[in-house]
Amino acid sequence: MATITAKMAEWAASVRYEDLPGEVVETAKRFLMDSVGCALGGSAQHDVALARAVADETAGTGPCRVLVTGELVDPVTAAFLNSLMIRVMDYNDIYWKQDPSHPSDLIPAALAAAERAGGSGRDLILGIVLAYEFEQRLCEVSFPGIREIGWHHGTLTAVAAPIAAGRLLGLSAEQIQHAIGISASRHCVTGSVTAGKLTMMKNTVDPLATQSGVLAALLAERGYTGPEHVLDGKEGFSHVFDTEWRWEILTDGLGESWRILQCGMKFFPTEALTHAPISAVLDLVTEHDLDPDEIETVTIHSLARAADILADESKYDPRTKETADHSLPYVVAAAIVDRQVTPKQFQPEKIMDPRIRAQLRKVRVVADPEIEAVFPELQRVRVEITTTDGRTLTRQLDYPKGDPRNPLTDEEITGKFRALGEGVASTDEMDRMQDAIRRAETFDDVRELAARLVVYGR
Repeated sequence: MATITAKMAEWAASVRYEDLPGEVVETAKRFLMDSVGCALGGSAQHDVALARAVADETAGTGPCRVLVTGELVDPVTAAFLNSLMIRVMDYNDIYWKQDPSHPSDLIPAALAAAERAGGSGRDLILGIVLAYEFEQRLCEVSFPGIREIGWHHGTLTAVAAPIAAGRLLGLSAEQIQHAIGISASRHCVTGSVTAGKLTMMKNTVDPLATQSGVLAALLAERGYTGPEHVLDGKEGFSHVFDTEWRWEILTDGLGESWRILQCGMKFFPTEALTHAPISAVLDLVTEHDLDPDEIETVTIHSLARAADILADESKYDPRTKETADHSLPYVVAAAIVDRQVTPKQFQPEKIMDPRIRAQLRKVRVVADPEIEAVFPELQRVRVEITTTDGRTLTRQLDYPKGDPRNPLTDEEITGKFRALGEGVASTDEMDRMQDAIRRAETFDDVRELAARLVVYGR
């Protein structure tokens, strides 16, 4: 009886660019645009500087371009650095069913494999769609999600990344299956990276899983083998993780519906469950022109996991960007004081701003069973602000800006791109990048596309 990885690999090896509907192609380019914008901002982050310094010591030369900075390195290094640039600000896309994930973390696996194989822009788009297809399906397959039992979605990325990389390297279905086994069997990630006080690893585990997928595909290309039963066989995921697995979700309807159309983008550079609360608080503060001193309390009715992950005691005293962007009290306090939540709100001096910190203890997060009951179909939140003069102001939202039901416009994606590129790239350089992405499918050599996504003279 065929394992589930065999079925996944067979479809991935057979699907072609020509099978993709036009809407899917355009959506893939929108996510590529958003991701390169995130890489522009990410290239200036301290985490990336540290990783690049290590790569200077360890990387090999190769055909793969590092986004923004432009070095030519080996595929494994390129996949890691590019994924880290996209991920590091926690501003890239978001999908949340049983488990959350950021499928654009996997785009660098497709890009590195396409460059290594001498593929085209069309190949890259196909690889992006494959990455989203399986990453998102993997988020739906566990009941409850693996995050609920203490594991991180990087565990799932290590399953999906070798599929995209393997397909673009031209591997057979059997080789792709082995690549899945190689990567998934050695890259399970604990939820500790997003619990309590957060560190740089919060934004690094998924890039490492993406890197794992590329390495696994390269090994499989040479004939290396991995366990075919890594998901649904003896001592695979089915046995190791104490959750119900509905493996049919991974393959039912492949090629009929496309998961990339269901993925959202981030309007704020914060953890996904903070977006609706931020939007609701901003609505109330601006609508009623509230001064911070006029606010007595802010009560956020949300999911139990939001209260657990985003409002534990460490989140009331954030000292780093990683903790602050996963702190509901902090992002709400910043929204109250600054009336915006942008990358500027996560600079060290802003995190310690006494005006913002004075608001933190006003924020209370309540686990609401009614909201739990409608998730993930709705990402509902209810915010109640009580004022010092005795008013109670309420706002309920069912999904945040950036959700596929309330998507970012092309103009908003372009604006986000330019805001992230400010101080990193000139207007002309950003124009060149955006033009190349909009016509990505016209490049017969993806390396020419990648060369246009570099800021020269840095």
